[in-house]
Amino acid sequence: PRIVMWQSCLGQTLIYFILRELSMWYPLSFFLTQSFYYLLQISGEWYSILLASDHKEKIEENGSMRVFVERIQPLENSSLYFKYHTIINGECSEIPLVCDLTGKDGECSVDYDGHNVATILDTDYTDYLIYHVKNSENEEKSQIMELYGREPDVSPELKEKFVEYCEKYGIVKENILDLTKVGKLSYLAFSS
Repeated sequence: PRIVMWQSCLGQTLIYFILRELSMWYPLSFFLTQSFYYLLQISGEWYSILLASDHKEKIEENGSMRVFVERIQPLENSSLYFKYHTIINGECSEIPLVCDLTGKDGECSVDYDGHNVATILDTDYTDYLIYHVKNSENEEKSQIMELYGREPDVSPELKEKFVEYCEKYGIVKENILDLTKVGKLSYLAFSS
């Protein structure tokens, strides 16, 4: 009984110190939200690996949705901050976006090149994240899918899994771009 009680106290003390340290960046109310654990796990640096769309022109060179992720960070109000980069007039440009949670698990929305509703379809939090975006601009609707990795590239099995998700959502294999093969922009341009 004493050992169990001691382990319980140790666990509670450890949680207290972790929350105390984190509360320097986030208010206590943030830790009480249902999505805190989810948001914290996807937080950090990511690399763009594969990009796909049913309107390929949106993701081709100079396309409005050809973006490279650098970081995802939860904000105090449970929104997500995305730091993207793209090439505009031959120059690397930063695109900061704040995506507001919609109330559905893994779903958020943001206005960029129209209105976007994004859903995390699959992730293990430590290696990869597969993201689906429904974009509405005026009367035109399109889908964009992205595979992010914690490293500059992922396994062929994860790339195949992404292809299967694309096919499930009606995006043909020919509309998938491997951003690891288009130059160093996807992971070296932002390492400064």
